[in-house]
Amino acid sequence: MEQLIQGIYAIMIAFVIGVILCPILIPILHKMKYGQTERDDGPQSHLKKQGTPTMGGIAILIAFCGGSIFFLKQNYDGIAVVLVTLGFGIIGYIDDYIKVVKKRSLGLKPMQKIVGQLVITGLFAWYLYKSNLGTTIYIPFTKGMTVDLGIVFVPFLIVAVLGTVNGVNLTDGLDGLAGGITLIIAVFFMLVSWGAGSTILPVCGGVIGALLAFLIFNAYPARVFMGDTGSLALGGFVAASAFLLKMPIFIVIVGFIYLLESISVMIQVLYFKKTGGKRFFKMAPIHHHFELCGWSETKVVTVFYVITTMLCLIAFLACRYLFVA
Repeated sequence: MEQLIQGIYAIMIAFVIGVILCPILIPILHKMKYGQTERDDGPQSHLKKQGTPTMGGIAILIAFCGGSIFFLKQNYDGIAVVLVTLGFGIIGYIDDYIKVVKKRSLGLKPMQKIVGQLVITGLFAWYLYKSNLGTTIYIPFTKGMTVDLGIVFVPFLIVAVLGTVNGVNLTDGLDGLAGGITLIIAVFFMLVSWGAGSTILPVCGGVIGALLAFLIFNAYPARVFMGDTGSLALGGFVAASAFLLKMPIFIVIVGFIYLLESISVMIQVLYFKKTGGKRFFKMAPIHHHFELCGWSETKVVTVFYVITTMLCLIAFLACRYLFVA
């Protein structure tokens, strides 16, 4: 019960910090002209978003750290989640800075971004090894059955972490989409942490509070975007939390939207190359496809929220045998 209380405090502290910080940060980003650029070939409704401040992920990270820091004493798993989240957030910040300030539309070169992500993932793998968490993971829809990945664990970790991080990044294309979906997943992880007695519970609370505050300003019509600073950080949080709970396979369930967005991009690229320029979807990632099919931005976001909520409920039932009495 004490950890649950800590988690609730973390939510409230992070929320207050975020609510205070966002109205301060948004005008600063405006003044510095750290604005979003929109594609001409995308939905026409997005053109009015041109110039909306980005890099709002800075507020998410500060609120998250502020809400979590009081509950990290000798909480090494919690510290690991915070550091992984910050590490990916820093990569995202550098990428945003190059895009917005240096006016290089592609940001970091793909190889630079991958190397940075591999370094953080490698350090996380080292922590998992040193902390004797082992290489076993839980299998969904079983009575707590595990499988030992052995030497396959590290390659699996790399694919899962990088896939999750970049999946969240691709999902961040509509007002409130990535933030809201990750908020729902963070609530899922907090409940699982409580049931399983995991020490990462307060850190989940920090993310929940930070995102609740950020969504006030990021929900349609958005006054600020999180940028790669926020999306990469949130991906790092989801991946690190899943592995520390020994539940990386559950990412496929609760993070189905991330997976769907990523697969839609891969299909689009492969189909485009194979057909000499034809498109499988009207636009990728798939949330833009639905927009071009006539769905409003808020409808796409709402439907994706509902799907994620239902999948988190299914995943919660699938892991109930992990809970301590």
